[in-house]
Amino acid sequence: MIDRRAGALVLVDAVAWATWSATVGYTAHRMPQRWFARDRGLWRLRAWEVGGRVYARAGVRRWKNRLPDAGGLFTGGVSKRQIATRRPEALTRLAVETRRAELVHWLIPAFTPAFAVWNPAWLVAAMAAYAVVANVPCIVVQRYNRARVFRVLERLETVSR
Repeated sequence: MIDRRAGALVLVDAVAWATWSATVGYTAHRMPQRWFARDRGLWRLRAWEVGGRVYARAGVRRWKNRLPDAGGLFTGGVSKRQIATRRPEALTRLAVETRRAELVHWLIPAFTPAFAVWNPAWLVAAMAAYAVVANVPCIVVQRYNRARVFRVLERLETVSR
């Protein structure tokens, strides 16, 4: 049985995660779309990702729709599920929103070291594991979806020529 102190720490940790996640999500929501207009730096798809196919081979299609989509959580936000279409301008917007969501899921785990301030080492390790388990699948889905968007945009461009 978990002692009261550990239970209280887990409750504090849960509130800290929720507060930090909401803060990061809202801050990213307020960032201009132009900041997410291009795949560069962090968002650039790497050669080893093989246009998102590495994620498809890992089975992302089977579980990606089970993850929450908080894009529409804040007023004026956009749920990525609502954008699903084949219109080039909508697909371009979807790519923007995948970059925004990916940034959020890279920044949320950055808070992990703060847990060392009030937690014992074993709980810091648990928080680090939680950060990975809760955010890496979301990053994978954003990268997979963006690669798919690029392929569809390429096909549409080829057809329109």
